[in-house]
Amino acid sequence: MNMLRILVGAETFAPDVNGAARFADRLSAGLAARGHEVHVVAPSPVGEPGIETHDGVVVHRVTSRRLPWFDAMRVCLPWEAASEVRDVYERVRPDVVHTNGHLSLGRAVVNTAKRTGVPLVATNHLMPENIVGHLPMIPASMHETFAGWMYRDLGRVYARADVVTAPTPRAVDLITRRAGLTAAFPVSNGIDADAYERARNAVAARRGAPAGPTSLYEPTVLFVGRLDQEKRVDELIRAFAKVAPDMPGRLDVVGDGERRAAWQALAGELGVAGRVRFRGFLSDDELLTAYASADLFCMPGVAELQSLVTMEAMAARLPVIAADAMALPHLVRPGSNGELFQPGDVDELAGHLRTLLGDPALRERYGAASRELIQAHTMGTTLGVFETLYEKVMGVVPLAA
Repeated sequence: MNMLRILVGAETFAPDVNGAARFADRLSAGLAARGHEVHVVAPSPVGEPGIETHDGVVVHRVTSRRLPWFDAMRVCLPWEAASEVRDVYERVRPDVVHTNGHLSLGRAVVNTAKRTGVPLVATNHLMPENIVGHLPMIPASMHETFAGWMYRDLGRVYARADVVTAPTPRAVDLITRRAGLTAAFPVSNGIDADAYERARNAVAARRGAPAGPTSLYEPTVLFVGRLDQEKRVDELIRAFAKVAPDMPGRLDVVGDGERRAAWQALAGELGVAGRVRFRGFLSDDELLTAYASADLFCMPGVAELQSLVTMEAMAARLPVIAADAMALPHLVRPGSNGELFQPGDVDELAGHLRTLLGDPALRERYGAASRELIQAHTMGTTLGVFETLYEKVMGVVPLAA
């Protein structure tokens, strides 16, 4: 295809650590590696605007403000975002725009694209339910009402795009029902599966063992993600505590968030503090090693539109135990690459942990199936789909093709 000048709008971007930020980072770097001129417009991590370059991508930082009650996210004021995004457009003059949000920065990206006539692709990564819990000015009794308003707002903004995508069929169904975006369709976030395979082989080589179950005597259960309430790591800790007295193993919790201290205290109360390690944020290389060193992955969260971390675990040949909620059943096939449990059913989760911690051969079989299943979600495939969409909205190929 022709090389394009692409502007990616991102409400959250590296160094932020979340699924949407990691997708925008991988998308922009992957497009640049394929020869496109890629620019990203994103909130400044320090507040002040600026321009930086990494992985062949030019990142235009927009003035941002920190929310006093939510340190993990910075926001752009609408009038500042509108002015600065307009300036970025004038400097970049993109062939196509791909927004990954509809809030103040994303709205400015959409508005400017429509005003200037630039073709627009929009991808949704947001579940408003994940936001309202971090807004202390919204009483709990109003959470559902406010989330409904956010969905309708998403529908109004994204209805202006030429094409709308979401990571999974479940995520598409959600914005179809709640936001009224009837023409949306799924495109996987994608993953560099080979990087996780290389890391696993490297860990196995250092241990002098073939790739497969990495520890027969102290198998490690791994969780990766924000330590916020919707991730329900407390259920994982309670389930692990139920099997800990008579099973070898440990639990590694990677990530940080508002619930970290409370969940560390819970591990102490349940008598498993010595076997539950809270590792905080890890660098990309450290995270690869964490996946490669683990034996089993667990995702108890109930608000996953796709769950990049679960995909990463699968790429690292890990069996997966996950909540039967949102998009996770698209990734986890019970009896094939892992098991599902009903959210809140700690006993069911404990039973799956007990089975897999005690059966290295089953872990190896499930892990091999995970690796096979993840081939449908490679980053190369995702980039190819988006390149085709860009050409379609630009009129290079028919939209119906």
